[in-house]
Amino acid sequence: MIVKKINLNEVGICRFFGSLEAKVMNILWEKEKLTIKQAHEILNQESPISFNAVMTVMMRLAEKEVLHKETSGGGRNRLTLFSPLQSKEQFIIEQTKAVTDGLINDFGSIIIDHFIDRLDGSDPELLERLQNKLDEINAMLRK
Repeated sequence: MIVKKINLNEVGICRFFGSLEAKVMNILWEKEKLTIKQAHEILNQESPISFNAVMTVMMRLAEKEVLHKETSGGGRNRLTLFSPLQSKEQFIIEQTKAVTDGLINDFGSIIIDHFIDRLDGSDPELLERLQNKLDEINAMLRK
């Protein structure tokens, strides 16, 4: 699932989700499976929030195929659990790859120039990984 909009004014996963969506996702990534009531109770400890707001967000995240909705039982014994379809790490990898691919496809050399400009003061380990990847690409091109 690729998020359709990115909010450049936010940080972290709030770039991909609204603030309540991000809170719900972080809770579910930590707890793995929750009912709406359980998620509401956790969120309500932080600051008062309506049950309906939490329910709406969780249902929408399920519709967006970010959460899996699993219902069992019936009547008063009906239980609906929500769980993330991907780990937080998998989600971030997929979204950042989509953003990077899109930017490179649309604005290739400009994006690469900005990337190179941002390397000053970067983590030496990241620079070493970049150098190794560039060496690998150069070796393949020479063949």
